[in-house]
Amino acid sequence: MALWSDLVWPLLCSYTLCQLDFWRGPGGQDVPIDVRVPFASLQAVKIFLESNGICYSILIDDLQVSALVDEEQTQMISHHFMPRSVETFNYASYHTLDEVTAGAHPLTRDPPGSERRWYPLHLCFSMQFSTGGAKRPAIWIDTGIHSREWITQASGVWFAKKIVDSYGKDPSLTSILDNLDIFLEIVTNPDGFAFTHTKNRMWRKTRSINSGSACIGVDPNRNWDAGFGGAGASSNPCSETYHGPYANSELEVKAIVDFVKSHGNIKAFISIHSYSQLLMYPYGYTRTQAADYQELVGSSSHPQVAALSSLYGTRYRYGSIITTIYQASGGTIDWTYNQGIKYSFTFELRDTGSYGFLLPANQIISTAEETWLALMTIMEYTRDHPY
Repeated sequence: MALWSDLVWPLLCSYTLCQLDFWRGPGGQDVPIDVRVPFASLQAVKIFLESNGICYSILIDDLQVSALVDEEQTQMISHHFMPRSVETFNYASYHTLDEVTAGAHPLTRDPPGSERRWYPLHLCFSMQFSTGGAKRPAIWIDTGIHSREWITQASGVWFAKKIVDSYGKDPSLTSILDNLDIFLEIVTNPDGFAFTHTKNRMWRKTRSINSGSACIGVDPNRNWDAGFGGAGASSNPCSETYHGPYANSELEVKAIVDFVKSHGNIKAFISIHSYSQLLMYPYGYTRTQAADYQELVGSSSHPQVAALSSLYGTRYRYGSIITTIYQASGGTIDWTYNQGIKYSFTFELRDTGSYGFLLPANQIISTAEETWLALMTIMEYTRDHPY
């Protein structure tokens, strides 16, 4: 972790042969940057940092043999079985793609004697929670668009169970579903997610083949048609932020784009990432303020962060993407906002760098619980402020 000035970013970017993996990219003068460095590049990077007077410290000495990775694998093996019902699913453990699918699928069955409809969609693994007719005003939530961010998929499964359990018991959630549908996509990048369990725990991108390159995959959060190909994304297929050959080239992205356009009545869109403990709104590709900036800040973001922090005291920062974390073109919620979905937000869940993408499983439930409070604030606001 190091405190880098904005001047260092273009210098370090020139080290393409080092194959650096930015877990947390440049976000301003006083924001730390977390970088995973391949062993073969370690000396070159140290020399670069020290010769430029850049302070750094080591968070994880050897990720390959890290106790965090060992603990994660041991915990998964000890809970490894194919869940047959929502009652036997272990929400406090990380799971494979097959286990997530098997555990969440029972939630999609129609409750007996009820007009409620919880059922799967043909969008990777998506669910619709509805109590009314077709194409009612709706809220979209997705998790796991970056495959290595396991806390997001785990939280997504917990959200699904929470929705099913709360309807008819929690007056606010019941009111939300009586007025709005909720769409929840738990595994937004299934091929990448499966790859993190079988080959490379730190895999971020999709698994599409790039013509003319031996490097695989596209960053699905740089592939949307909002400032596509601009600053904050890479044209290098080997980069972790490769934007792809053209906007919506990735099946995972195009499926959501087509769905949003065909539905035509999505009122809130929330895309959940990790890590850094941030809540952000558009834009990421431009410093131009969103037209609804005042409302997004005053009536939405601040109450969400306050609600989230109220449970365990977890502190979040909020603001536009470009001012809060870094410039990023081709991002999800920039595109949804430009499509007229006013309440477009993205989360970066726990933590702030101590564990990074290897957040221990014993924090899954608490992370999901506190995030749910913020989600409820967004959904309540959407219900109470139709447009």
